Amino acid sequence: MEMNLWWIMLAAGLLTYLIRLSFIALWGKIAVPDWLVRALRFVPPAVLTAIIFPELFLPAGQLSISPSNLRLVAGILATAIAWRTRNVVLTILAGMFILLLLQLISPG
Repeated sequence: MEMNLWWIMLAAGLLTYLIRLSFIALWGKIAVPDWLVRALRFVPPAVLTAIIFPELFLPAGQLSISPSNLRLVAGILATAIAWRTRNVVLTILAGMFILLLLQLISPG
């Protein structure tokens, strides 16, 4: 059983590598339609949103939109910092610090 898991992980890694390599090897050799290039610009924000929103709005597996949801409060404050500074590193560090601070001062 354990050996099968290693083979699956190896195959998944190789497949991921080959998929990425194909885009690199073919880039410039195949004309990519403008509509596809425009659409690909939305992939990173969509993926990031899909990762972050459940963590902010569903902390215990249930919808929580209240001040007691510390992750949501920290996320809102981090969003304000991002909007104001446009600095990704500062936003991440400030969001982490704010969440830590809220967890330390929160009762319970």
